[in-house]
Amino acid sequence: MASAASAPPADVGAAPPSAVRAWCFYDWANSAFATTITAAVLPPYFAAVAARSMPAHVATARWAYASALAMLAAAMLAPVLGSIADRLGRRKRLLFGCVLIGSIGTLGMAFVPGREWLGLLATFGVAFIAFATGNVLYDSLLPAVASPSEMHRVSARGFAYGYFGGGVLLAINLAWILFPRRFGLADAEAATRLSFASVAVWWLLFSVPLFRRVPEPPAEAGAARRSTNVVEILRGVLATTKSLPRSPELFRFLLAFWLYSDGIGTVIKMATVYGSEAGIGRNDLIGALLMVQILAAPASLLFGRLVRPLGPQRAVALGLVGYVAITLLGFLLSKPIHFWMLAALVALVQGGTQALSRSMFASLVPRRKLSELFGFYSVSEKLAGVVGPVLFGLVAQWSAGRFAVLTLLPSFIIGGWLLLTVDLERGARRAQE
Repeated sequence: MASAASAPPADVGAAPPSAVRAWCFYDWANSAFATTITAAVLPPYFAAVAARSMPAHVATARWAYASALAMLAAAMLAPVLGSIADRLGRRKRLLFGCVLIGSIGTLGMAFVPGREWLGLLATFGVAFIAFATGNVLYDSLLPAVASPSEMHRVSARGFAYGYFGGGVLLAINLAWILFPRRFGLADAEAATRLSFASVAVWWLLFSVPLFRRVPEPPAEAGAARRSTNVVEILRGVLATTKSLPRSPELFRFLLAFWLYSDGIGTVIKMATVYGSEAGIGRNDLIGALLMVQILAAPASLLFGRLVRPLGPQRAVALGLVGYVAITLLGFLLSKPIHFWMLAALVALVQGGTQALSRSMFASLVPRRKLSELFGFYSVSEKLAGVVGPVLFGLVAQWSAGRFAVLTLLPSFIIGGWLLLTVDLERGARRAQE
């Protein structure tokens, strides 16, 4: 999903309404991958396929390792691709490449033989890396369609398109899987494969308006004279990393964010596969996640209203308390109603917690380095999503799964405490200076 805070302000006028709609429609397009593939359908399907040749807790661990590896690869590739796009002004071309590769990888999942769990992981890895790196390029196109005063509104509209679009296709996929014969399908496995193919077509089809309507931002001044050598780009990222401790509030916030976003990312990636291991049926898993899509958009708007009485730090800390409750409920998970309760809690806190984190980070970043540091923020968010799934997988492999969920507690508790120690006002003043 795109975020207003993930794109720097730009001195450009607002684009025509058709360009704004086209930009938002990419959120509609790629959110189908986030819902059907990453969250709802693929994880339990992989668990079922892998369980044909290994114990369930080993299947959970291997899904966790694969998710972490794909996230790490995306984190390494994103800054290089983003820097090249910035320097050469070819965001749309590179984004089209990501969409094409991601769609082909997603379509490939539909043709992996029934017992080839390794093939599923490989095609998922290719598609996920394309999805994650494409999001960085998509975010960078926001200034091309919105003036600085309109970015929050346009980005929020993109969120709404994404929640709705991902939910619509997930509902269709759920109908296929629940009632395959009514749609002329042999069984639920055939319906699942068709769902993978539908995501590939949906992603590619609804991306077309962006490539037709959204203008390509110009290349950076002097781009022709600037090197796109990977070594030079990596040196720039390293220099940014080394400079962070000289901005203590920004550095402390990033530490807090890395901790609790690691836990949030692990919940998103591991929820359905963990639920499958706990004996929750596929229909309950997918239905609960569909409920998340329906509730998340209005819940995020309501959560944002807590900023006025509580302030952004306390509002996020409240969301992290919700994640502590989610973790404990996950440990006790044994019945479908427990998973539905867990999903409802996630819907209440997920969007608002992530949105306010981005806006707080924006207030701590010097304007002259906004683009560079938000690129670093994007990379750090992906790297944060590596440790949690690996730790979850290790504990799941050695404890048959149940105790793995408790590995999330330190991320939320320590991250929330560290967040409350950040002096946002002092950090904002330093950024302005």
